[in-house]
Amino acid sequence: MSLSRRTFLVASGAGLAGLPVGRVAPTAAAEAGSSAKGSAKSTILFFLCGGASHIDMWDLKPDAPAEYRGPFTPIATTASGVRISEHLPMLAKQAHHLAIVNSVKGTVNTNDHHAGYYHNLTGHVPDPTFLIKGNNRTPYPDDWPYMGTVVAAKRPRHPHLPNAITLPHKPSRVPYTRPGQFAARLGVEYDPLYVQGNVDKPLEFRVPALQLQAGIDVPRLINRRNLLQTFDAARADFDQVAAARTWSRQQERAMNLLVSSAATDAFDVSQESPELRQRYGDSVNAMSLLAARRLVEAEVPFITVFWMENKKLASKCKSAGGWDTHGNNFGCLKNYLLPEFDRAYSALIEDLSQRGLLDETLLLLTSEMGRKPKIGDPRSGGKTGAGRDHWTHCLSDVLAGGGIRGGQMYGSSDRYAEFPADKPVTPGDIAKTVYSAMGIENLEAFDKQNRPYNLLAEGESISGLL
Repeated sequence: MSLSRRTFLVASGAGLAGLPVGRVAPTAAAEAGSSAKGSAKSTILFFLCGGASHIDMWDLKPDAPAEYRGPFTPIATTASGVRISEHLPMLAKQAHHLAIVNSVKGTVNTNDHHAGYYHNLTGHVPDPTFLIKGNNRTPYPDDWPYMGTVVAAKRPRHPHLPNAITLPHKPSRVPYTRPGQFAARLGVEYDPLYVQGNVDKPLEFRVPALQLQAGIDVPRLINRRNLLQTFDAARADFDQVAAARTWSRQQERAMNLLVSSAATDAFDVSQESPELRQRYGDSVNAMSLLAARRLVEAEVPFITVFWMENKKLASKCKSAGGWDTHGNNFGCLKNYLLPEFDRAYSALIEDLSQRGLLDETLLLLTSEMGRKPKIGDPRSGGKTGAGRDHWTHCLSDVLAGGGIRGGQMYGSSDRYAEFPADKPVTPGDIAKTVYSAMGIENLEAFDKQNRPYNLLAEGESISGLL
């Protein structure tokens, strides 16, 4: 008669099955880390899956030799001295809001995706297991937590929605799920809610937490929940187990989602005007950014948009259909990736600004790596393949809103965009800047023996950005 395990898992989509049996998940000093220093109430992190080419977007080198610079040229923007790719004309009009960091040293021991994700999402340098296992290095329960889940743990609980929401997918396909996007040692109760989008139906978002098992409606679910609570009252000893308490919190999270119309409405981008949807564009990534703006309005603290690859581009770019442009780098950027990105991301900035939400919303744009400045990847025909290989040694991050000083280029790379030169920073510094912008200075958490530890000891907030 109680809520079945299957019903709850369908309802929650929280991945609780990943919690080791009998293991007490460490938790943060929840709700104790907020201060008035940061102006941001929410963060939207837009992650360009695959490794976006910094040298073709933000850090062009028009004076470098042809085998490095490529065919793209920089253009002027609304910010004095800030020049970006000619294929980002809409973002050029929003550049007075942007702080472009061209000196991010994201070097990882594999120069590859898994470690790149982990470094840029957690702020922590990947451990040797990434080198040993490569793409077989799955997410571990004791990994360092994703910055979005740290924010989720440190902010007061949202009344209807999880504090961290990720859309339109969970990168990447099993068994190659990217490490670094989970709460890990912080505890599964802080994991993001994953919302699934569809390349072919961009207006439709599938939210597992808002789907009930066939034959179960909301009133019946509430009646079952009340009965379950009656049974639980007789199991006080069991409820002293930390894992059981976590299970109870996950149940409550599922119930809040299921019975709240506010939760349902937050993901319904069809409520927006056709004109605004057209301004963002008609792709699933564009609609994910529009959904992210709606979640900001709903006061969700951290929203992540992972760029969803389009399989139709896979053969054209020698990639998975995203930013991993091993071949035809310039054609794929010019004709497909940059137009979609330029339209959608500029629309998000413009939309937030016009609604008076940009000052209290931090935007962070990043990727797991840049692209190798020297053109030609042996895996796609070398120079004639016109691709760019992986390059974690230098990448560009872009921040806006949320107390960020816009209209600037922060730091610089060397003449080939291979390595940071002036004002080098790390992913740890970027993560610390996010925390500061969100007013989170206390990064203390506790392990299962109740011993305190620092969630991110490395890195410093970048004062020149805030």
